[in-house]
Amino acid sequence: MSGDASTPEQDQTVEAIDAPIASDSPVEAPDQAESSAAPDAGDRLQQLEQELQTLKAEHETLQGQYMRIAADFDNFRKRQSRDQDDLRQQLVCSTLSEILPVVDNFERARQQLNPEGEEAQALHRSYQGLYKQLVEVLKQQGVARMEVVGQDFDPSLHEAVLREESTEHPEDVVTEELQRGYHLNGRVLRHAMVKVSMGPGPSDSAAATAEPPANEDQSETEQD
Repeated sequence: MSGDASTPEQDQTVEAIDAPIASDSPVEAPDQAESSAAPDAGDRLQQLEQELQTLKAEHETLQGQYMRIAADFDNFRKRQSRDQDDLRQQLVCSTLSEILPVVDNFERARQQLNPEGEEAQALHRSYQGLYKQLVEVLKQQGVARMEVVGQDFDPSLHEAVLREESTEHPEDVVTEELQRGYHLNGRVLRHAMVKVSMGPGPSDSAAATAEPPANEDQSETEQD
């Protein structure tokens, strides 16, 4: 026998190798796999959209809280600044108010002094220099005098100490300044004490009408 001839046992072995191996697990069809994957992708997309909407709502809430906190802080900062300015202004007003009586004394002394002689005049010049220096310091701090004579009476600026009849000024007009008033940067530092006009008194004709005639008095006396 030649070497190329095969035995029956070899032929059976070749057929067994060529035969496909049967699998116990069933194989899914492509259409079934695609149909099962599609619902999963739709659910995942919907879940992601819901999470996105939730995150957007949380972001808007946090942004609103941040804006309110920022606005509250800005208002607090402005209020603190105003309070500090008011406190500083009150301290300045209190200090300057204590100095104003000294200025009043300087002015009274200046009106009363009448220096005679070289020594007295030198002393008076020194006094005037101190007074001018004090007034200049007050001006630098924003203090200004009130001009009140001839002005209409204003209770927010003036303090009426006396009221008198006047033929030169109409009613409720300041006729005399008794104590000088001062402004501080537009605010009243000290009210001015003033004398206010009540207007002209009753005229002579009205007074004469109010009095009984002299002739009638004499006739009544004669009858008695």
